[in-house]
Amino acid sequence: MVTYERLWETMKKKNISQYHLIHYCNVSSSQIDRLKKNCYVSTHTIEKLCFILQCNVEDIMTVYPDPEEEASDSPSGI
Repeated sequence: MVTYERLWETMKKKNISQYHLIHYCNVSSSQIDRLKKNCYVSTHTIEKLCFILQCNVEDIMTVYPDPEEEASDSPSGI
């Protein structure tokens, strides 16, 4: 599971709005929408945001293990 909560925090700290990303940094509104919904985006998008915001990946996203996937990956009988 991926969450982009840190992206919004970083943008707020750096005083950069979604409007700015879309209209001045050439980030598509559909990518912003995917980020808002915590959907997967390309590494190109993550790299672009890191460059624009002058930050690291950790300042944009957090990856948590999905409990449902962990349960299905466990061998039966354990």
